[in-house]
Amino acid sequence: MSQPRTLVVRLDSAGDVLLAGPAVRAVAAGSSYTALLCGPQGAPAGRLLPGVDDVLVYDAPWVGLEPAPFSEQAWLELAATVAAARFDRALILVSHHQNPLPAALLLRLAGVAWTAADCEDYPGALLDLRHHRAPHRHEARAALDLAADAGFPLPPGDTGTLRVTDPPDTTGLTGPAPYVVLHPGAAVPARAWSPARAARACAALSAAGHRVVVTGGPAERELTAHVAGRHALDLGGATGDLRCLAGVLAGADVAVVGNTGPAHLAAAVGTPVACLFAPVVPAERWRPYGVPHVLLGDQEAPCRDTRARRCPVRGHPCLDGVPDAEVLRAVARLGGRTVPTAAAADDPTESEQGASV
Repeated sequence: MSQPRTLVVRLDSAGDVLLAGPAVRAVAAGSSYTALLCGPQGAPAGRLLPGVDDVLVYDAPWVGLEPAPFSEQAWLELAATVAAARFDRALILVSHHQNPLPAALLLRLAGVAWTAADCEDYPGALLDLRHHRAPHRHEARAALDLAADAGFPLPPGDTGTLRVTDPPDTTGLTGPAPYVVLHPGAAVPARAWSPARAARACAALSAAGHRVVVTGGPAERELTAHVAGRHALDLGGATGDLRCLAGVLAGADVAVVGNTGPAHLAAAVGTPVACLFAPVVPAERWRPYGVPHVLLGDQEAPCRDTRARRCPVRGHPCLDGVPDAEVLRAVARLGGRTVPTAAAADDPTESEQGASV
């Protein structure tokens, strides 16, 4: 019997798509052709996943921080694209709080004959496999469970950790190792330090002897410049794309980052994570997966499980209250190396290269 052509749906952010990576590899091992349908924010991560033959993009009006307006034309165009690809099977991956049925309806419209998803609501005739995830399951593990029940176990030798295609050598940007990456931004402000707190942490890491590289997207240049100050190499807006950022993270001893996409990208390249984890979402489902990590932050704070996008507590105490000493212990525990004083002359933060970034 020939292997099926399979579509995997994950319509969320880059971090969500990276967490789907092990399940995508499982599907690809049992399929003749594997495509990934994701949103605009997740597409760059989807293109980094091993096993993906094609990436389809749809800005779904039922997901995201700022959902797109419904467009009948976009809906019909996507249905036509999916129909033309002649998929035999589809897996819809959703977070524990999301509903897969809008995507399932679209796939039925496109003629996909067999669809599976985690679903707590009654699916009617929209799903052929209605899967129930195990309680408290990590998102990456839950996706693997669904894939296995749909007939796609991980292939022999695949440990199920996060993975991306080989990242580039970014030594020209970062200078030589060792260094620690500090990524101060997040799409959801409640999941990151305040800028002032991040700047103090950067200064503390530098004072402790770590060479710090501060990363961020083009829209975060003001933030990264403030955080880096005179203590670190500022790569805000300089990494270009997600693949380049993967290279920067791959060269780091440790990444200090909030519960956001770059934390999962660090895990995908095997870099330990000191994760600033605000308990607005449960760590058991969203913590860094498959790499050594330390959670920093008060997991019993009043904002726990609120899914708040902005901290509802004055002063953002769950993260801004983490002392420098705790950050330094986490970085040391995860293998962060300090730079000998004699090497300071070679530090790109003090070089013409560093000044021009």
